[in-house]
Amino acid sequence: MSQDWKNILVSPLSNIQEVLKIIDSEALQLALVVDIDNRLLGTVTDGDIRRALINGVPLSHPISEIMFTTPTVANCNTSKYQLLELMNTKQLNSIPILDKGIVIGLETIHHITQKAKYDNPVFLMAGGFGSRLKPLTDNCPKPLLKVGDKPILETVLLGFVKSGFHNFYISTHYLPEMIKEYFGNGEKWGVSINYVHEEEPLGTGGALGLLPKDLPELPVIMMNGDVLTKVDLEALLTFHNENDANATMCVREYKYQVPFGVIESEGNKIKSMVEKPMQRFHVNAGIYVVGRKIIEQVNSNEVVDMPTLLERYLDQGVLMFPFHEYWLDIGRIDDFNRAQIDIQTLGID
Repeated sequence: MSQDWKNILVSPLSNIQEVLKIIDSEALQLALVVDIDNRLLGTVTDGDIRRALINGVPLSHPISEIMFTTPTVANCNTSKYQLLELMNTKQLNSIPILDKGIVIGLETIHHITQKAKYDNPVFLMAGGFGSRLKPLTDNCPKPLLKVGDKPILETVLLGFVKSGFHNFYISTHYLPEMIKEYFGNGEKWGVSINYVHEEEPLGTGGALGLLPKDLPELPVIMMNGDVLTKVDLEALLTFHNENDANATMCVREYKYQVPFGVIESEGNKIKSMVEKPMQRFHVNAGIYVVGRKIIEQVNSNEVVDMPTLLERYLDQGVLMFPFHEYWLDIGRIDDFNRAQIDIQTLGID
């Protein structure tokens, strides 16, 4: 978000000339009219002021007379992709960000399309056998199976590249030569790719112990190499850093409807009856941010999966990052077939 948004907050009692000076002095091309609690009342652009002058409104009049009272806004949980889509649809250069009606920021199209660069290592898990996708994986590692016109792992890689990540590690085990031959050193995508090989399957957590010891002092983003998603990776990393977490797990809401009436009882006495209730759970999405403290305590060739590893640190700052963007774990043939359909409309290939 813009760092200068507080400079364009104005009172509804400010006169038009005062607001015009603020708009001219800042580079954001608008002012946000707020009450004493920073609750958004309206917006004003130089175009609004120009139209007011043409209509004979004096510069000494309060800005509240000409402000636009129903601007397009977004809440603090709106992803970067949703904001960009909204800006393009509405042909806007900026959108106020609100939390319960109170201004907490301003997102601009310049900032949202500006290419950031992150030095955080990205660790992609690509060593699985893909047994549930046989016979497709008999002679091809699952990450190289094509969804649309690209291998699954290439689509995953491109998602990170588009978000500004450039330092990649790929874990291999099953048919590693095919993966290395396809991705090489990453030069094709303008990034660096290195490999760690599991002689025996170590699990997603155990593979961390194979990473080089001279990694930068930054959290590592991990992701299963068979996940298609539009999760906001930059928002995930920001969340992890701002909350000073040791680890962050991405989670999705999973809903399950019990197909029967559920009875709550006390002894043999029925207390309540609920017909086909909906159960909601948060499930692991296979995407993590892991701090160096945890990585350094994974022994070389230790066999452990990520949930088990993180359980050891639950009292030391393991957080969850719920997200609602598209997500698909390609574990079964049905998932693979669904991915072939989804990829045509998702804009993530």
